[in-house]
Amino acid sequence: MNRRQFLDKVFWGFAGLPLAGLGYTFLEAKWCRVIRRSVPLPNLPEAFAGYKLAFLSDIHHGPNVPLAYVRRVVAMTNALNADVICLGGDYVHRDRRYIAPCFEELRNLRAGDGVYGVLGNHDHWESAAETRAAMAQNGIADLTNTGVWLRRGGARLRLCGAGDLWEDAQDLAAALGDAAEGDAAVLLAHNPDYAEEISDRRVGLVLSGHCHGGQVVFPFVGAPLIPSRYGRKYLHGLVQAPAVKVFVTRGVGTISPPVRFRCRPEIALLTLRAGK
Repeated sequence: MNRRQFLDKVFWGFAGLPLAGLGYTFLEAKWCRVIRRSVPLPNLPEAFAGYKLAFLSDIHHGPNVPLAYVRRVVAMTNALNADVICLGGDYVHRDRRYIAPCFEELRNLRAGDGVYGVLGNHDHWESAAETRAAMAQNGIADLTNTGVWLRRGGARLRLCGAGDLWEDAQDLAAALGDAAEGDAAVLLAHNPDYAEEISDRRVGLVLSGHCHGGQVVFPFVGAPLIPSRYGRKYLHGLVQAPAVKVFVTRGVGTISPPVRFRCRPEIALLTLRAGK
């Protein structure tokens, strides 16, 4: 190799770096992983210690998130053998025609205590009515402003949900039902900003998505686009709100642009333990 050939290879090698980097961002968008966290829940009964909750949100099935990927996420979730599966909303992106196919895949989710979900802002933008109908038809309980009691012998755990902060109403009293101050309660709320409004101490933990972890996170700069009034506070992970802890997942899918960088999509397996 002569000097000119060497310089040509060096030039074209550097010229290809931006394209390679762009290609990686598309690959990372489908590089879903499982994250495992031990999460404290006030008043958790001893019978529920070690209870496993699988949480996935922001699937965004649509032009950029194919059914094959949703199918793989379902298989990964089922492999966790969670006690219950919770869905945090934003099931589709851009068109209502994606609703039925998405839930035909999600109907294959399996957990001993069932599958529950709430709606996100995108579900209202495409069709809240069709989303709720698809959930009902495919065995996924809609917990919007309502709740259920999960039971282990004589012990109980409240699992409930709130309407989307941007596009719906939130009725926390209805969601909590007859829960007493000594009960443990987990609330599904798509948008983590809602946690700033919660003062009811019966809520022990909020599960949210919406922010996608920023979706693109630059070194030293961070995520430039976060759909939250509180900046990076609710970007991802376990966060302390004024009166309650919030777990925010990075989500499963993407919206436009359909890329991720330093922010892999995730399924969260949360193991509950007593604590504050």
